[in-house]
Amino acid sequence: MTTTNPAPTLLLDHTGKPRPMLDMPLNIEQGRLGVAFHEAGHAVLALAYGMHVTVSELIAWSDEERWHVTGRTAREADNVSPWQFAAMSAAGELAQVNYLMVYGLWTPERAAACAADHDREQAIDTLASFGYALGLDHTPQGGKSWGMVRGMARRKVGHLWREIRTVAHAMNEATVLTGDEIAALTGLVNTPTGGAS
Repeated sequence: MTTTNPAPTLLLDHTGKPRPMLDMPLNIEQGRLGVAFHEAGHAVLALAYGMHVTVSELIAWSDEERWHVTGRTAREADNVSPWQFAAMSAAGELAQVNYLMVYGLWTPERAAACAADHDREQAIDTLASFGYALGLDHTPQGGKSWGMVRGMARRKVGHLWREIRTVAHAMNEATVLTGDEIAALTGLVNTPTGGAS
């Protein structure tokens, strides 16, 4: 774990604005593992849907006052259904909340602190740029609602929980995993760059 601040670009959302920092009422080890589950949810669903994962990592640092933990998963989503991309975006938060439940750490406050609005907003904006309508609190004509996408992701997270758990614990130990390392851990395929099989 590092004690220096990460590069500022690692703390920005897809629009270039700072990602919100939420206070997670856990100790650093529990919080770090929770973020590992979040990133593992993204990475495992990305592989399951045929995306190419470059890297998935934990980013942890301290300042004079406290520890901070975040993460990132870099992937290419060529030739993937827009709804699969959206479900992969929803999977991080769902995997992190499931971690809290499975490990006996769930409280309403901790679940609320898992909110990943930046993942949702990136999915909405990305799909819109390709002409697909993803509604936050409604089902747009010809599109889907975020609730529908979360349902898709919840089923997939449940189905792939063993793989997510394996990747989360490995990431917690190693801090950084390549897509090929995640594929080796899970038995899933890391589709080559460009989406070619």
